Order: sequence, then C-alpha cells, then structure tokens
Amino acid sequence: MRVKRGNANRRKHKKVLKLTRSFRAGTSRLFRTANQAMMKALRYMYRHRRERRGDFRRLWIQRINAAARLNGMSYSQLINGLRKAEITINRKILSELAISDSAAFAQLVSRAKEAVQKTA
Repeated sequence: MRVKRGNANRRKHKKVLKLTRSFRAGTSRLFRTANQAMMKALRYMYRHRRERRGDFRRLWIQRINAAARLNGMSYSQLINGLRKAEITINRKILSELAISDSAAFAQLVSRAKEAVQKTA
C-alpha cells in the first residue's frame, strides 16, 4: 500500500507559511517561494546572532574610550593600565560603570594611571 503524505504535507506547508506570514508578496503566500525565503531568513538569523556579540563589544569599547578620554586617558592606555594593575573587569561592566557610576570609573582610571607610571 502506498503512503499518501496529505496531512504531513499540509502541516509542513502551514508551518512554513506561518513563519513567513509578514513577508512581502508571494513569499508569504506561495509555499515554494515562502520556503526559500524562510531558509534564507533562518540563515541570516543564525549569522546575525553571532554578529550581535561583536556589535556590542564595539559599542562598549566606544563608550569606554569616550569616558576614558574625559579622564585624560585613551582606551588602549586604560586597558594596558588595568592589566598592569591586575584588575580584571570585562568591557561590558566597564562600559556600564562609565555610564552609570562615573566616580567609580574615575577611580579605576587613576589606578590604571598609577600602574602605568610604576612600570614606566
């Protein structure tokens, strides 16, 4: 006896068309084009989830650099000084400190300056 795929096909089609509901033109209504659009969209989603990490790191570095320059230091000098002072703090938290608690950030900058001057 042959296997008829009516129910399985309908479920698959409904799933794909549900995922592509907001897409433009035939990509939201025609299964074949919707399926292609869905596959490409899923690839983009996967890639951009990874790219987002780099985007955030670049944003944090820009914020840290701006705050460090307000305290008379460049970003690279600050990071170098923190390493020499053996202060391990990641860029996300450093960025949050720069925005919300500028006094604490200024203390870190002064500690980094001292560490750089000791080794120089």
